[in-house]
Amino acid sequence: MSSFIPAQPQSAITTQSPFTEDWLHRVAADLPIAQQQKLQLAMQHVEPLIHGMYTPWGEPLDSHIAAVIEVLHDLNADAHTRICALLAVVPENEKVKHEAIKKEFGEQVATMVGGARALYHIGELAAQAHDQAATGTDQKEMKRKMLLAMAVDLRIVLVRLASRLQVLRWFVHCKKPCPYDYAKETMELYTPLANRLGIWQLKWEMEDLAFRFLSPDTYKTIAKQLEEKRAERESFIAHVVQTLTQALKEMGIEADVNGRPKHIYSIYNKMRNKNLRFDQLFDIRALRVIVEDERSCYSTLALIHAMWTPIANEFDDYISRPKPNGYRSLHTVVADESGRTFEIQIRTAEMHHFAEFGMAAHWHYKEAGAKGGQVAASAEEQKIAWMRQLLAWDHTDEQTEDQAIPVTPEHIYVLSPQARVIELPYGATPVDFAYYLHTDLGHRCRGAKVDGQMVPLLTKLKTGQTVEIIAAKSGGPSRDWLNPQLGFLASQRSRAKVRAWFNAVELQQRISQGQTLVEKELQRLGRTAVNLEQLAQKLDFARADDLYIAVAKDEFSLRHIENLFKTPTVTDDTEPQTKVFNANRANVTRTGRSGVLVVGVDSLMTQLARCCRPAPPDAICGYITKGRGVSIHRSDCKSYSSLVAAQPERAIDVDWGKTSDALYPIDLSVTASERPNLLRDISEVFARLRVNVVGVSSQSRRSLTQLLFTIEVNDGEQIQRTISALQEIPGVHAQRH
Repeated sequence: MSSFIPAQPQSAITTQSPFTEDWLHRVAADLPIAQQQKLQLAMQHVEPLIHGMYTPWGEPLDSHIAAVIEVLHDLNADAHTRICALLAVVPENEKVKHEAIKKEFGEQVATMVGGARALYHIGELAAQAHDQAATGTDQKEMKRKMLLAMAVDLRIVLVRLASRLQVLRWFVHCKKPCPYDYAKETMELYTPLANRLGIWQLKWEMEDLAFRFLSPDTYKTIAKQLEEKRAERESFIAHVVQTLTQALKEMGIEADVNGRPKHIYSIYNKMRNKNLRFDQLFDIRALRVIVEDERSCYSTLALIHAMWTPIANEFDDYISRPKPNGYRSLHTVVADESGRTFEIQIRTAEMHHFAEFGMAAHWHYKEAGAKGGQVAASAEEQKIAWMRQLLAWDHTDEQTEDQAIPVTPEHIYVLSPQARVIELPYGATPVDFAYYLHTDLGHRCRGAKVDGQMVPLLTKLKTGQTVEIIAAKSGGPSRDWLNPQLGFLASQRSRAKVRAWFNAVELQQRISQGQTLVEKELQRLGRTAVNLEQLAQKLDFARADDLYIAVAKDEFSLRHIENLFKTPTVTDDTEPQTKVFNANRANVTRTGRSGVLVVGVDSLMTQLARCCRPAPPDAICGYITKGRGVSIHRSDCKSYSSLVAAQPERAIDVDWGKTSDALYPIDLSVTASERPNLLRDISEVFARLRVNVVGVSSQSRRSLTQLLFTIEVNDGEQIQRTISALQEIPGVHAQRH
């Protein structure tokens, strides 16, 4: 309703103004004289400005707003609310700017009009959002919260609801098809708002009208069934009313007993949720009993349960335990001697008034005294504060009062460029917004636009603003963001992500520093061919990175590494068993399980180097060690290159011999996202391929798991087959280490 269109020139239909004296008397009769005059002044001010204009749906704007004010009158809304409804629909110009309205109608009305206009605009933006939940967040609930937060005065929400109801009524009256999205938005956004405010009169009617357009066939079916049973139902209700009224009179209880209206959408919901047929519903036949006081409520309940049979599990005491929005009443379902069930609601007149009008019942105030003074401002502020506190209950409309959890209303609601509603803590900045959307986006955040304008990153965001992040292609956060005095971040969640980034950078620096120190020590000791992961395990570290960190932090002395290599039982590349035997040819020796032929040398012991774990058909090279024969490396082994660069005379040509019976240990590196049963899935692959696993180590970093398996294989074909099978597991990447 934020944008209106002028009358089309070709239209020959002219309508009489709805702002007549009869209309004014009807919608203002319950107001003090001074406020009636203010409402009349607003009407005279607005009427010429909106004459000939239409709503986007084609309804004359003056007729629309006149009907909206009648709805507000029925809800006992105060004069300020009715005046706001009149002024908020006028396109802003010199005559209806804030200062002009403030001068003519007061600060409160001017503020409400500005809020109502903003609410119309933000409602249109929220309607564009895709209803997709992000990180478990319900977008429909976010929209409702945002609309409530946008309302500087909750009476503005009442104006919005009344306008929505009138649009639906107009579609029914003129027999035009209501757009499906409009009816759906009403059902998902506005009826829950009315429910939260406790304004059931609006909620029920909007639900029925929206349901009529969303599911016309189902609506007609239920309406027809209600009509077919109407005579029988009215006769039954009349009999129960008469019987109960007489019984209450004999007990000395003054009561008003009558039938309760039937709401088609409520009937449909119960049929769907409880899987019931139409004739199985309890509240098709329903009564309401209004008594003088709370004590009479329970006395009436006792009498009803004595007269008819109560149905188990169909009793609710909302008097002793009111609903979060303040609703109070007794609900019970009973059956007569023929087994016909019917529902009865019991409440006082005050409870009934609140049940019909909800919080709107508290917004109406009248003159106090002969001078027409209003209720004290402090009392009115207390009412508004109470209503805001009531709206802070963070629960969906389907939750019961027992499930609701109160939260402090300290949030703002902003929009992404795609009109997605985001909830942030009060005082949040564009950096908080970026981190909410994605951690990496937060790290790369370098600028922001709010409502299309560039703003500093420490700008405090407000509800209803649209925020767009400008990010670098790479990079990280600034340390200034962690300084609370600078105010870049309001969210603890955002601060934790920034700290985690710097912790990871610092950790990587320590790992790099420690690795350099360890490698220098190994080079000094002449042990550059050592497998660093295995070295770390021998030094009682789970991973090589843990060793590097301890060394960098001076928590582990490099002297321990030197002492480890002084122990005769620990060597860098010994095999547990080495079997030597003579080859058939005079100039070639075949050794043990390695199946390696050493060219030009007789009776020479060989072993496979653990640093690169060669296996057929890898290209291999030999290196003559001191006292341990020939160490066999892959040709691309970095450790071998370092050894040969220092002592090239020790290099020797080698080749694979007959290897059909030999098993070769090789290392496979497996990287995968952390998830349950990952190790089980990998183990099943090894078992299926009959691959023997002789060693495994693992480490996790940034939700990634890295596993190093040592397996025994016959040849390169078996290696490739194993890698291919592992890569078939979703999210798993495997390669030769």
